Amino acid sequence: MAMDPAIVKAFALTGTLRASINLGNPILANRDAQTGEPFGVSIDLARAFAERLGVPLELVVFDTAAQSVEAVSDERADFGFFAVDPKRGETIAFTAPYVLIEGFYLVRDDSPIRSNAQVDDANHRVAVGKGSAYDLFLTRELKAAQIVRAPTSPAVVQTFLDQQLEVAAGVKQQLEADAAKAGGLRLLDERFMVIRQAMGVAKSRGEAAAEALRAFVEEMKRSGFVAGALERHGIRGASVAPAD
Repeated sequence: MAMDPAIVKAFALTGTLRASINLGNPILANRDAQTGEPFGVSIDLARAFAERLGVPLELVVFDTAAQSVEAVSDERADFGFFAVDPKRGETIAFTAPYVLIEGFYLVRDDSPIRSNAQVDDANHRVAVGKGSAYDLFLTRELKAAQIVRAPTSPAVVQTFLDQQLEVAAGVKQQLEADAAKAGGLRLLDERFMVIRQAMGVAKSRGEAAAEALRAFVEEMKRSGFVAGALERHGIRGASVAPAD
C-alpha cells in the first residue's frame, strides 16, 4: 500500500510521525524495566506505520487513555491507539478494531455479588480507571451504582482495596494479575463489555488520512502482523479483531 505524499503530509505535519502511546493498558503497551523504553503491540504498529509513510517516529507516551486521546484531539500527536467509544469519536476518526479485549468485574471472595446484574446497585461503588474505555461505558450503563475513578487503570485494584469498595472494573488480564498478587479476590464469571482497540487520527486531519489509517489496520490484521505481535509479546486473552 503505497502512500500518497498528501497523506504523508497530513500525518507527519512536523516531518516526524508522533504516535500517542497509552501505558494505562499494559496489554498493548508497557515500559521496559531496565531501559525505560516503551514496548508492545501498539509500538510495533506505530513503527510499521512510520515505515510505511517513510518518516521517522516519535513516541509520545502517557499514563492514561484520556491523556492519549487529548493529545491526538489537540494535534500534539498525529495518531494513537484507543478503545472505540462514541464520546472519543466526537474528535477522533477510528479505524476498525485490531484487537478485542474483555472488560470484567472483580470482587472479594466473600462478596455476595455473583453476577454482573447485581453490580448496578445503589449500595455498590465501582472502581474504574479515569477516562478509560470502561469508565466511559459504565458511566453510560450503570444507573444506580456509584463510580469511583482511580487516577490510572493500573491503580484500579489498589483503589478498590484502599477505599474498601465493593467492585473493581477493568481489563481482564490486569485484574487477574492484580488479584493474584493481592489474594482473596475473584472475577465474576462473565465479561461486561468487549473493548475494541483501534487506531485513530484527529478528524481535523481529513477523511483521506482516516481512510489511509483504516486500510493500514486491515492490512496488518490480514497479513498476520497483529497476531504475530500478540504472540511475540506473550499476550494472552486478547484476540485479533475480524476483518472489517
